Amino acid sequence: MTNRRNFLKHTSRAAMVLPFIKLERKAIGLNALNTAKLEDDDYWNLVRKQFPLKEGQTYFNNGTMGPPSSYVLYKMMEHMMHYAKEAATIDYKNGSGPALLSGYFPCVELREKLGAIINCDYKEISLTQNATHGMNFVGNGLDLREGDELINTNQEHGGGFGAWQLLAKRKGCIYKQAVMPEPANDPQEIIDAIFKEVTPRTKVIAVPHIISVYGTVMPVKEICAEARRRGIFTVLDGAQCVGHVKVDVKDIGCDAYYSSLHKWLLAPAGSGLLYINKDVVGDIWTTLASYNWDNEEDHGFRLMQSGTGNPAQMVGYEAAVDFFNTIGEEKWLSRIHELGAYLREGLKSMNHVTIHSSTNENMAAGITTYSVEGLTGPELQKTMWEKERLQPRSVGQEFLRHSTHIYNSKAEIDKALEVLADLA
Repeated sequence: MTNRRNFLKHTSRAAMVLPFIKLERKAIGLNALNTAKLEDDDYWNLVRKQFPLKEGQTYFNNGTMGPPSSYVLYKMMEHMMHYAKEAATIDYKNGSGPALLSGYFPCVELREKLGAIINCDYKEISLTQNATHGMNFVGNGLDLREGDELINTNQEHGGGFGAWQLLAKRKGCIYKQAVMPEPANDPQEIIDAIFKEVTPRTKVIAVPHIISVYGTVMPVKEICAEARRRGIFTVLDGAQCVGHVKVDVKDIGCDAYYSSLHKWLLAPAGSGLLYINKDVVGDIWTTLASYNWDNEEDHGFRLMQSGTGNPAQMVGYEAAVDFFNTIGEEKWLSRIHELGAYLREGLKSMNHVTIHSSTNENMAAGITTYSVEGLTGPELQKTMWEKERLQPRSVGQEFLRHSTHIYNSKAEIDKALEVLADLA
C-alpha cells in the first residue's frame, strides 16, 4: 500500500509539472529568441533563461555533457506523453512508425538540417548514438589487413582509440601514436609529429579535431590534405566540435567525421552523427545490420540501422538543432570563443596557474585546461564548488578542464578567477 501511495504521489507531481513547462516555453521559447531586439549581455541573459539550470550554481563542464534547453526537454516530454496516451489510436503502417520506433527510418529532415550545419549531402550522414559508435562503424567497416598501420595521437579520448587498438589485436594491424606537443601553440609541430609516424604501410590516420583533455583545435585541414596526397584514409574525432567550432567537412577534406551532439550542440544524450564522404563510403562495410544494411541508394541510412530506439530522444535531437539554428551558428560559436578567451586572458596573469591548453587563439575555443600550484585537479574542483558553487571538471590528478558555453557569463568566469586568485 505504501509503494502504491508513493507511486501515485510521484506521478501526480509529474503531471503537474507539464503545464508549467508549457507556460515557460510560450514565455521564453524560440519565438522570444527570434524576435528579441536585445544586444550583448541582455541577449545572452535571455538565452540563459532558456535553460532549467539552477540559479546560484554555474555549470562549466560542457565538454562532458551539455544541458538541454527547456525547449528541447518540453518537446521530448510532449512526445512521450502524447504517444503514451494515444497508443491505441496510432496506425503504425500509415506514417506513425518513425514516431514510435525511430531506428528503422531514414529521418531525412533531421539529416538535412545536420548536413546544412557541417556542409554535406544528407545521404553522407548517419545518425548514431555517439562519437564512439561512429569511430567503431568506420574502423570495423574498413577492409583492413594484417600489417596495415593505423595512426592515432597520444592525446586521444577512449572513444577515439578503442576501435583502432582492437583492430590491431584482432587483425594484426600495427597501431601507432604520434606524440602531441603540450601545450600546442604551433600547428606545424602537430603536423610534423603525425607524419613522422607515416610509412608506405600507413592506411589510416585517425586524430581528434579538438583534443578532449586540452581543447586544442587541431590543423585538420592541413593533415587531411597531406594524407590525401599520400593515399591515406582520414578519420576525425569531432566529439567536441559540432556546436563548438565551425565544422565544414568538405573544406576540411576528411574521409570520415564523427561527433557527439549531446555536448556542444546541447542535444539530449544519445545524439551522435557520422559523416562519410560519398566517394569512399561504398568501401565501408555495414556494422549493424537490419532491413537496409545493403542500401546502395542512401549509404548514410545503411550505416544507421539500429532497430528500435528512443523516438523521444530523436525529437529532442531535432529540437536542439532548431534551437541552435534559431540563435545562429556565427553568434553561437563566437560567444563560446569569446568566453573561453576571456577566461584564458584572466589565467595568464596568475603566476601560480599553468595553462596546459593552447594560448594561440586560432587553436583554442571553449575548453581551457589548467593546473594550480599546490592543488590536485580534484581538490581544485572541490574548492570551486565549495566557495562559489562553480562546477568545472578535473581530468586526471593534475588538471582542471573548464568549459564555457552560451548559457555562461563573464560574471561567472570572474567568480572562478577570484577563487583562483585567492589560492595564490
